[in-house]
Amino acid sequence: MLRTEIKDAYKTAMKAKETLAVSTLRLILAALKDRDIAARSKGNMDGIAEDEILTLLQSMIKQRRDSIEAYEKGGRMELAQQEAGEIAVIERFLPAQMSDDEIDEAVGELVSELEATSLKDMGKVMSAMKERFAGKMDFGKASAVVKARLG
Repeated sequence: MLRTEIKDAYKTAMKAKETLAVSTLRLILAALKDRDIAARSKGNMDGIAEDEILTLLQSMIKQRRDSIEAYEKGGRMELAQQEAGEIAVIERFLPAQMSDDEIDEAVGELVSELEATSLKDMGKVMSAMKERFAGKMDFGKASAVVKARLG
């Protein structure tokens, strides 16, 4: 479904001659194709699942945020604005993101559910978070919350 939404948005952007959207969606589709090819080599002929697509989109957003930070430090505001525009295009395909309070609550529930007590359990907690909240949560923030709880 998400894959179809992205392809449809690409076609619409091409017809409307939205250059930023077209180039961003083309990047998303190329990344999807790469991941699908890798999945086929592992025996998954259908390509990657929805949650993996959401994870891909989140990583693309994270890359762009890192680039924005670097461009702003270097005084390249026009490139930072382009990256921000790309983030806006990518975010259209993600579900609403969880707030800091919701992340804190979800971490608390998972820590108690998994009976995590130390930093050694952080991987187990983060793995469960990624399974349950793919595409809905900023895992960078979640990781800091988990670390604070277990540390």
